[in-house]
Amino acid sequence: MKKLVILTSLALLCIACNTNIKKEKQYDEDIEIRDPKPISDNQKKIPTTAEAIAHANGLQHWDKVTEISFTYNIDQDSLHYERSWSWKPKIDIVTLTSPKDTTTHNRTQIDSTSIKADQRFINDKYWLLAPFNLTWDSKSFTSKHQVKAIAPISNTQMQKLTIVYKNDGGYTPGDAYDFYFEGDFIIKEWVFRQKNQKEPSIITSWEDYQDFNGIKIAKMHKQIEGNRILYFTNIKIITQ
Repeated sequence: MKKLVILTSLALLCIACNTNIKKEKQYDEDIEIRDPKPISDNQKKIPTTAEAIAHANGLQHWDKVTEISFTYNIDQDSLHYERSWSWKPKIDIVTLTSPKDTTTHNRTQIDSTSIKADQRFINDKYWLLAPFNLTWDSKSFTSKHQVKAIAPISNTQMQKLTIVYKNDGGYTPGDAYDFYFEGDFIIKEWVFRQKNQKEPSIITSWEDYQDFNGIKIAKMHKQIEGNRILYFTNIKIITQ
């Protein structure tokens, strides 16, 4: 009888072990996260989720960029709006070209005559380079990484990184963004929530990626409501 109890216990233990192994393997298959490679060969530190997204989009090539130009477009029904930018990040000189005018300002010397243009530039640049802002703005927001979440447009399971900007500094303090991505750390969808409200303010796709001298940019953002698309044309990145 004693032997039977021992054998039964061992059998139950084996079943428990097998169940744990099965669950562990199933979990590994279910989640999308991958351990990103170190940022450089000499660096052993595994990057944060925000850093992994930035580097998946080519942040490691940004130091070589001397100028970036692009046209920001919005189409809604029969209406079209656009404005074009040229930015020299090493000296922070920005030029805005619109159907009405062309202006240039130095971002280190913002005043009452340039603040409106700079606000527009920050908005348009954020849509273009949001993955990089996850490292550029890292001290300005809090973040939370969710391994499993349902993306709002595709209704598929992805990872989710939520960032909430602090209530001081910047043009839009307190705003929140939910980034949805898979194991390649490339953003597929996002949600903008003004002032960190619960309900989404804007939900769009991130698609039509193209590589510009090592920097990946999503040229198309389709909004799920309102028949509205935001997209970029005339993208040019000059490197040294």
